[in-house]
Amino acid sequence: MPEPRNPAVYAIGAQRGFADVLADGLLRRFGGDPMGLARATLLIPNHRAGRAITEALVRHAADGLLLPRMVLIGDIDLDESLGALLDPLGEGAEVPPAVDPLERRFRLAALIAREGVGRAGADDPAETLRLACEYARVLDQLQVEEKTLDQLDTIDVEADLAEHWAAARDLFLRVGRAWQGELATMGRIDPADRRNRLLDKAASRWREQPPLTPVIAAGITTSAPAIARLLRSIADLPQGMVVLPGLDLDMDEALWEALGHPVTTPPQPGAEPVERPAITHPQYHLKQLLHAMSVSRAEVEPWQAEPRTGLAADRARLLRSIFLPARLSDRWVTLDAADRRTKGIRIVEAENPDEEAQAIALLVRQALDIPARRVAIVTPDRSLAARVIAHLRRWEIEADDSAGEALPVTPPGRFLLAVAQCLADDFAPVPLLDLFKHPLAQAGETRRGWLDEVRALDRLLRGPRPAPGLAGIATSIDNRPLKAWWQEARALLDSIARWPREPQPLSATIQAIAAAADALSNQAVWTGLAGRCASDLVQQLLARTGTHDPLVTPSQAVNILARLMREKSVRPPYGKHPRVAIYGLLEARLQSADLVICAGLNEGVWPQIPSPDPWLAPMVRNTLGLAPLEMRVGLSAQDLAGALASAEVVLTRARRDGSAPTVASRFLLRLQAVAPDRQMEDHETLALARRLDRRLPMERIEKPAPRPSTEQRVKRLSVTELDRLRADPYAFYAKRILALPSLDPVDAEPSAAWRGTLVHEILEYWHREDGLDAASLVPRACRYLDEANVHPLIKALWRPRLVAALNWIAEETLALAGEGRRMIDAERSGTFMIEGVEIRGKADRIDRLPDGTLAIVDYKTGKPPSARQVEAGYALQLGLLGMMAERGGFAAKDNQPEIAGKAAAFEYWSLTRSKSGDFGYRETPVGRKNSELTAETMLPTAEHFLREVLHAWILGDAPFTAKLVPDQATYTEYDQLMRLAEWYGRQGSGQ
Repeated sequence: MPEPRNPAVYAIGAQRGFADVLADGLLRRFGGDPMGLARATLLIPNHRAGRAITEALVRHAADGLLLPRMVLIGDIDLDESLGALLDPLGEGAEVPPAVDPLERRFRLAALIAREGVGRAGADDPAETLRLACEYARVLDQLQVEEKTLDQLDTIDVEADLAEHWAAARDLFLRVGRAWQGELATMGRIDPADRRNRLLDKAASRWREQPPLTPVIAAGITTSAPAIARLLRSIADLPQGMVVLPGLDLDMDEALWEALGHPVTTPPQPGAEPVERPAITHPQYHLKQLLHAMSVSRAEVEPWQAEPRTGLAADRARLLRSIFLPARLSDRWVTLDAADRRTKGIRIVEAENPDEEAQAIALLVRQALDIPARRVAIVTPDRSLAARVIAHLRRWEIEADDSAGEALPVTPPGRFLLAVAQCLADDFAPVPLLDLFKHPLAQAGETRRGWLDEVRALDRLLRGPRPAPGLAGIATSIDNRPLKAWWQEARALLDSIARWPREPQPLSATIQAIAAAADALSNQAVWTGLAGRCASDLVQQLLARTGTHDPLVTPSQAVNILARLMREKSVRPPYGKHPRVAIYGLLEARLQSADLVICAGLNEGVWPQIPSPDPWLAPMVRNTLGLAPLEMRVGLSAQDLAGALASAEVVLTRARRDGSAPTVASRFLLRLQAVAPDRQMEDHETLALARRLDRRLPMERIEKPAPRPSTEQRVKRLSVTELDRLRADPYAFYAKRILALPSLDPVDAEPSAAWRGTLVHEILEYWHREDGLDAASLVPRACRYLDEANVHPLIKALWRPRLVAALNWIAEETLALAGEGRRMIDAERSGTFMIEGVEIRGKADRIDRLPDGTLAIVDYKTGKPPSARQVEAGYALQLGLLGMMAERGGFAAKDNQPEIAGKAAAFEYWSLTRSKSGDFGYRETPVGRKNSELTAETMLPTAEHFLREVLHAWILGDAPFTAKLVPDQATYTEYDQLMRLAEWYGRQGSGQ
């Protein structure tokens, strides 16, 4: 019989670059034979690891070489499948095929909706799809750890579980049983189950018929039972080897034992509690793997002799000290100087994420000046990675981002979502214009003309939202020049133009959205790498049929499409910088570079806060023997330890995020506690980053005060403009002299001006056509509202207030008529001249009092001006209209008689709530307490301020100063134009 041999398990310390040390060892072992390495089979965890090992072999080979066969173990977290050696063609008879992941999600969603009737979200397809995604993740974990639903069902923790956790577990079991039945009907199995079977089959085959060529498993750290059995079978092969990354063979036995022992069986009731293992330690999951392989650490040999001196040895001792378990952290007090050496490690603590990204970009730019120098940026923070990529583009450096670009932020993805959002919002102005302005909309030679029309539509749709649907947009356009273009544009949206608002099959909804995107973009939405990715996703969704094609509303379809698109990444195959890479934590494993920058070292980012399991309570997971969620903290620590293997490492963090101070990562705090070396702090890079984007010296910005020529000053004024001219001359200058009208936002809330215009029009025709018939006023208002091209929600909210206020006007008019006061006219325009300047205006209402004098009335849909404002000359409208009446400004015209007489009463009729709580009240600015303004002094006061305005700004040369009287300058349309934020409050401060 052959001599029994120890399992061939080797380790490469975390302080050494795994790929380079592995490549050097492979060449030493097999490099003597030109075909030796080519005959070997290398089992690796993922594609990134294969690329790193390939590059390392090329770097270490003096001459050309034939690479070994590389086979993926397959990383479920990275959505990678087994390699061809482990999953050969023609194995379907013994191992059934796996169900399609998207098909599984939709089927699970249907089961959750069926089994979870009454559960919150069970009737929402978008929510059930989210729960199905989490369900599939937990199901994979159970199958990877070879736990069954029967084991879950036997756990008796009902008394200790909250009601919602017990309900979630019961629903999980019901869905799981139903899912097993569906799999049996389809003749398929779950991907994780199939992976386990194939791995066991390969392990069994190699045990029975050992390969004649070397088989090496390198870089695999997963402790799943099936993988552990496969690794053990490889270690027992005559020419088999297992090479573990990051295992510390020099760790003393006390420290190794302090990590604790993996729990393989659930605790029995009444048993003594077992000491909790150090699951957050970077060596714990490796100890768990060795335990699963039935291999002791004493049986593991170094892949190559570990150096006892030098940088690698110092880094190994430092890593061992940093990650001491809490129960042994008292060793920090007695650490030798050799255990604290931090040569080659720098720390950059920026003030904010943008400064951190700028510093990282500078470090990369400096490193690239050295030929062949490779840089790796490792961070789990995708927003920080995006900032770094943007800063690097300053120097035309396109970093190779392993995460790629999320499909929703690519032009095709954004365009598809814009079409879907347009449908969900029933073609509201904002999403419609967003769609029409997208770069893919009518891309090509016709785009310039298309954008001209879209800009015209943009101006037309400013203000309150029109009626729903494309019909509301068409009503707004009416017979304007846009009509012909709109008919052509609407035809492009024909597939979704009349889409029902009630739930429809998801596949039909997606097909309609895709057809509209196709027509509107001239098929450009499907071009390029991102377009093909979007097309693949759409085709998968169109394949939904039968009971697994959920009925969704347009809003739910948007949520589903956006969620599925966020899971798709677009990775350009070429065109990136060959020496700059950005990795996430999973992708960074086994990678190496000359300079490694570990970015985002804040608590909650690195390590990330584990996401809670929505299905199984922590107590259930622990009892079942699943890995605790906190295990991810230990994996993050192992990732950092692997990154620290580089000779030059920079650790960065920001002291603040967008809104609050941050807390440094526990790993960084441990490093600073073990080695409080101020020389690690890289102030030079921070200073350079701040100088690169330094702000220019603050310049004193004076309040703008333009002084146009006499010819440029307007000679026609409205009675409503004089108030603004006195309070904020610059706003008047911008509107009347520069002729820059202010535009309402798109889909704006109904403004006071809009409401006032509608009320004035209703009251005008109530007077002219209804003869002030009180019974006709409210019906006329309701007809106006019904015919107005305004969104029904706006009508519904405003109708009760309007009706109540108009009833008050009708009652008040009737009561005044009983006192001998009658309404003469409404919305009457007039004009008069003063010192060569034309003053024009429109009176909302003019009444004849019993003594023959006139009452000037101004309707207000908001709060009327105060008597103090009128007395101070910042509400001149009533007084100027009174002057107009006394000077014959309301002359006879268009079958309207002349209105003349003495103006004796001045009133505001407000449609808002009175102090009593009812809508509508009358208020006069004259004769008020603590005010010297009377009916007799009203007109002289108005004339005084009018002449003052004319002499200063119209006939004189006074500057149009911005915010001359800030308390009265309540309009803000031109604040941006006058750069208000840059100077307001700084006058006289010396800034």
